[in-house]
Order: sequence, then structure tokens, then C-alpha cells
Amino acid sequence: MTSLGLSDLQFALAAIGLVILTLVAILNFKYARARRQAREQSLFTDDRFGREPSSADPDIGRSEPSFGSTSTANSIPEKFTIDPRIDCVITLRFDEAIAGSEILEEIHDWADSQVQATARWVCEGLNADQDAAEDWEGLKPGSSYLELQLAIQLVSRRGAIGVLELSDFCSRAQALAETLGSQIDMPSVNTMLESAKELDVMAADSDIQLSINVLFDEPCPWGNFDALMRQRGFKLARNGRQYEFYSNEGLVFSSADLDPNSPVSQLTLLLEVPLVVQEERAFERMLAEGVELAQAAHGRLVDDNGINLSEAAVVSIRQHLDLLYANLEKSGVPAGSSTASRLFS
Repeated sequence: MTSLGLSDLQFALAAIGLVILTLVAILNFKYARARRQAREQSLFTDDRFGREPSSADPDIGRSEPSFGSTSTANSIPEKFTIDPRIDCVITLRFDEAIAGSEILEEIHDWADSQVQATARWVCEGLNADQDAAEDWEGLKPGSSYLELQLAIQLVSRRGAIGVLELSDFCSRAQALAETLGSQIDMPSVNTMLESAKELDVMAADSDIQLSINVLFDEPCPWGNFDALMRQRGFKLARNGRQYEFYSNEGLVFSSADLDPNSPVSQLTLLLEVPLVVQEERAFERMLAEGVELAQAAHGRLVDDNGINLSEAAVVSIRQHLDLLYANLEKSGVPAGSSTASRLFS
């Protein structure tokens, strides 16, 4: 080094710089490999957004408290109505209208992004045609747009969105704005992450599943049981193992899995509280059906420990429900609303 005219200080700085470059290269390699493995793993997921957690599957997603104890094949994301209460919304504005086909071409590869496999996102355009029936719409190749809204859901039952997913989405939106020559209105990633954490806490506290158990004195043959359930207005689910109770074309509550090849010794009715509007009086109706079924098939209502369900327990549940509905309303996510359906899915 002396023969090259380098001092000891210059030699030390050069050595440090070489070490830093080596570390950066190693970290980039590990990060790229982790992203690649995550993408490969997502190919084996049946449901684009993961399975819903349940009391029988506590390790998946956010756990559900109770009072008792796709992947896409194209670049167009699943359609939903953008809601600033649960979405990070980024707006792009153009000086002149731009063709939908050009925008769709630019976002064609978004389906391959890490965020696409783990979070719901959507793109809407403000139609430049004054005669359009609806100004904001899903992108169409033959239409032109003056503005875009890109939105990604911050929280679901899987929990709050991660920093990598949100950063990836925001980076892609920024790159799209530069490519299309548009102005961009984008909230900070840190602000959105904080909002996601707060929303996730509220959702976790409100994600309540109520259950009522009907314990029969003697096992009820499946044929008799099926006839009784249909008589009470229940419908057998597509999987042939659950019964569902509908009102106003919406699911109110359902049963836990049953074995159609065996007599039924216990029936458990389940209510996803945040997914049903308060006006349906879902718990009262589920309780009434449990009473009717118990009387018809010689059974009794019990709690999760097999103890007869007391009036005091029912009163306590009603009080908790009133508080839960009030908190959901206060949070801007009323039970049974489209926002609640997205948040608790």
C-alpha cells in the first residue's frame, strides 16, 4: 500500500468501505431470497387472503375472543369500495386524461408483488367522460381517466399490514406516478402503519364469536336431525357438514361442523357478532332456536364446560353485546356494514 502512495488512514478507510459493501451485498442477497421464497410459498395457498381463524384453529391469523371460554391469476385486484377508515388511499392526478389501457399495462405485473398475496388492494379511475353513469369506476381499457385512486386494506383477521407490504405498495404507486407523469397525494408509511396498529387493536377487541351448545339426552339420528333443522329454517351448507340460518338473504348464524355419518349428540350454534347488523337481534334469535331445538329433540342448553346455561350468563352476554355494538359504532365500523365485512374477513 505504501508503494501505491496510500497512507495508513486511507488504507483503513478503504478496508472499512470494502467491508460495508460486502455486508450490503449479503443483506441484499438474503432479502431477495426471502422475498422469492415468500412468493413461492404463496402459490400453495388456497385462499388469497388466508383462512379465517376460528376457535378450532387458533394459530392462524388473529385469535378470536369469545364469551364462552385467491390467489389472483391476473393484474386486476378483487373489487371493493374504497374506505379511508380501513384503507391506505393514494391519489394520482393527471394534467390530461390518460387511457385506461395505458394504466392497466403499467400495473400488469402488480399481481406478482409481495403485497398482492397478502393484502387486498384496488385501483379506481375518475372517468373523464362527462356522460359516464358513474365517475369513479374500475379501470376499463376503452375509457380515459383524470385521476386514479389506489387503495390497500390496512387490517384484516390476519392482523395489521406489514411494513414490507405497505412500503412495496407505496413504492409501486410512486413509480406509477413517475411513469404516467402525474401528481401524487400519498400519506406517509409511518402514519399508515400507526393507523393500522390502532385499527388492529380495535378489531381484535371486537372480533367476538358467540356460541350456544345444545346437548341432547340421547344421540339424534342424522336423518331425524336433518329434518328438524330444515323444519326450523336452517339450510345445509355446501360442505354438507354445517347448517346455516339466513334472514333478509344474509347469513345470521351457523352451526359448527357435524359428521353426517354419525348421530348428533351435541349441536353448537355460532354467531360472528361483527358481521351481523344489530337490528337482526342475532343472539336473541340464535338463543330462541337453541331452546326450540332442545325442546324438540330432548336436549338442554349448556356452556362450553357442559354446565346448564343460566339466565345470569345470558344477561351478562346481552350486556357485553350492547357494549360491543356501541364500540363498533363509535369506531365507525358498525356491525354488519360492508366495512365490518372486510375488516373481519
